[in-house]
Amino acid sequence: MKKRKLLALALAGALSVGLLAGCSDGQKDPDPSSSQPVSGDKVIKIGVFEPASGDNGAGGKQETLGMKYANSVCPTVEINGETYTVELVPADNQSSNDKAPSAAQTLISAGVSVVLGSYGSGVSIAASDIFGDAGVPAIGVTCTNPQVTAGNSHYFRICFLDPFQGTVLANFAKQNSGATKAYCLAKLGDDYSVGLCNYFMQAFGEENCVYETFPDGTSDYSSYVTNAKNNGCDVFFAPVSTEAAALIIDQAAAQDLGMPMLAGDTWDSNVVIEAAKGKSNIDLYVTTFYQEGGNTEFDEGFKAYLNSDSTAMSENGGNDMIAAVSAMGYDAYFVALEALKAAGSTDPAAVMAALPGVTYEGVSGAIAFDDVNGDAIRDAAYVKHCNTETAAWDFVAVQTID
Repeated sequence: MKKRKLLALALAGALSVGLLAGCSDGQKDPDPSSSQPVSGDKVIKIGVFEPASGDNGAGGKQETLGMKYANSVCPTVEINGETYTVELVPADNQSSNDKAPSAAQTLISAGVSVVLGSYGSGVSIAASDIFGDAGVPAIGVTCTNPQVTAGNSHYFRICFLDPFQGTVLANFAKQNSGATKAYCLAKLGDDYSVGLCNYFMQAFGEENCVYETFPDGTSDYSSYVTNAKNNGCDVFFAPVSTEAAALIIDQAAAQDLGMPMLAGDTWDSNVVIEAAKGKSNIDLYVTTFYQEGGNTEFDEGFKAYLNSDSTAMSENGGNDMIAAVSAMGYDAYFVALEALKAAGSTDPAAVMAALPGVTYEGVSGAIAFDDVNGDAIRDAAYVKHCNTETAAWDFVAVQTID
């Protein structure tokens, strides 16, 4: 029997909710930057397992901002007829596979009922056994590597997976630019970039790809840009961290790369936009989970939240551009609330049993879990183009696989 099936049978049926469903009275947190209890004696703790530092710190902060904003919109949840104040408990995994288990243990020790995160597949995989051994469910937000959920019953996720994303990117490279030879660059030992490059190459044709990796601590990518040009490649694919992305863009512009650049969801960041700003010889496309303008209510509310709090604005990179990971963090928070309500309990085991049957109509689209690995049933990705003149992302298409 499929591994989620027994858990799913514990539910009477799937739940469907609106944008703000789950709030007992629709009240707002008087201090949107705070995740501490605002009212009542009963508290439910949700763990925030995200990088606030390291290579993926910028993305982790933006993903966390979506959760913090959701918590300000809906700071309470009704569980079995009682109102609980939701407390977000953060733990910085430092973008490090070595540090991830201790960050996970911090959340377990804090008594969380469910965990959200992480931005970064490697840290999610590294911490998985900690959550599993403690019997605490985790909801991956944008960790796209299949290994996050494979072979376990405690890790779920709300995003699409890299086999899908890699195929979308490969198809787009062929269809949009007529590329017949691709240069692929990953970080050595990084589950996300190595995995996504492999899926891209499988779809594009490995015999038509030049693949290289760079070690941790690299800051000079000029030789990789040179290699892409010297090998006669038509497209440059580098699904690496935002920190590395900014440096790669600088060096690609300096050498006049001369071919489109492609990346996955990690490059959907205002850090990348800022790096590409004014560089007219950069032609960059990314795949991601959400396009600003997709949900007016969310967009307006989130921008107001950012503009009302200088710390939040700083964590968003200094402007109110909406990153897709923030929308995903927002949706993940409400999925967690739905699981708590369905469980009728704060017991992690009950929440884990409830999760397979939870559905949610989020700002990023409809969310439901398959009964094999607890992965989101998603079949579309947004493709965006970096407008180096306006310093914004231009929507290109919603891409699927036929």
